[in-house]
Amino acid sequence: MSGGIDRRTAGRNRRTVIALAGVVAGMVGLAYASVPLYRIFCQVTGYDGTPQRAEAVPDQVFGREVKVRFNADIDPNLPWMFKPEQHFVDVKVGESKLVFYRAENNAGHPVTGQAVFNVTPAKAGAYFTKVECFCFTEQTLQAGQKVDMPVSFFIDPAFMTDANMKDVTSITLSYTFYNQTQEAGGKTAAVQ
Repeated sequence: MSGGIDRRTAGRNRRTVIALAGVVAGMVGLAYASVPLYRIFCQVTGYDGTPQRAEAVPDQVFGREVKVRFNADIDPNLPWMFKPEQHFVDVKVGESKLVFYRAENNAGHPVTGQAVFNVTPAKAGAYFTKVECFCFTEQTLQAGQKVDMPVSFFIDPAFMTDANMKDVTSITLSYTFYNQTQEAGGKTAAVQ
């Protein structure tokens, strides 16, 4: 009789081990997928200060103005200078604005960078909408090259009907550029 219990126990143990291995594999898969899924979620909803994208500007402009401030940072591994051409602009809700950031490659070779961005206060991210931005693609600058990088944006007219936006008088658009230059081994270069 003890042989039957041992077989049943062994069968249950095997099923438990298989189930636990499946749970661990699922958790590892979710860990790898969480960053891209979170990024997609933020881009779709504007959550956590992620600006929206649009193909065209609205046809309605309101009298309410919001001061939009610009911030620029670079990863220490990126040998660039990067800064906004203007520190702020006043923009009416629904009005299209075009601003520029300036970047310069201080390295003696081509370097590729990618900008990530966010908006503060985070609750305004759902209404800060970009039509065109250098941040949509990687940027490669040749040795010593200087470029002006455009950002075309507007504040969505729905901003006017959201009671949570009544206290928002200023929005900050922040960019951080990261080094995307690949070494021969496929790793991102750590430029000194």
